[in-house]
Amino acid sequence: MPARDHFHSVMRIGPVQIGTHRDRRGHTKHAAVCTNDRCGWSADYTSQTAAQLAARTHRCKVR
Repeated sequence: MPARDHFHSVMRIGPVQIGTHRDRRGHTKHAAVCTNDRCGWSADYTSQTAAQLAARTHRCKVR
């Protein structure tokens, strides 16, 4: 049975949300996810600083 993957500590930077979650191995990851419809951009990072930088520099192609 796969582990539950819930986001915690969610913050928003523009259209991008950053949250922490645990991967299948139990390691804490920081995800940056664009919330615009049809964008589909998301990425996992090992540090919150990297996720914040990605959120600030993300240029969504969907307007």
